[in-house]
Amino acid sequence: MNQSNPSPRIFNKLVRDRIPEIIASRWETAMTHVAESQEYYARLCDKLLEEVGEFLEQKNIDEELADVLEVIYAICEFKNIDREALEVLRQKKAAERGGFTKRIVLELTR
Repeated sequence: MNQSNPSPRIFNKLVRDRIPEIIASRWETAMTHVAESQEYYARLCDKLLEEVGEFLEQKNIDEELADVLEVIYAICEFKNIDREALEVLRQKKAAERGGFTKRIVLELTR
């Protein structure tokens, strides 16, 4: 088997900005492209689902929540949503409808 030319690993997903240089520092080659607008948003949505899934596996909750938040911040930037305005909206909804601290589960209504 030729060790100098290992089988490629296929990822086909949005990665953090420094990942290609981290890969290069390990003497590997990263084939990449820059996503255009529509693809970028779709990839952000996919990344959000990926990070939420990793959070749900509960391997490293703090890191996974940080990753979820990073994707949310990227979506905010892409959609021109001010993060401070988003926080104000979150607080407004919490004041009007409450948060989730009381752990209430709605079973049904009649």
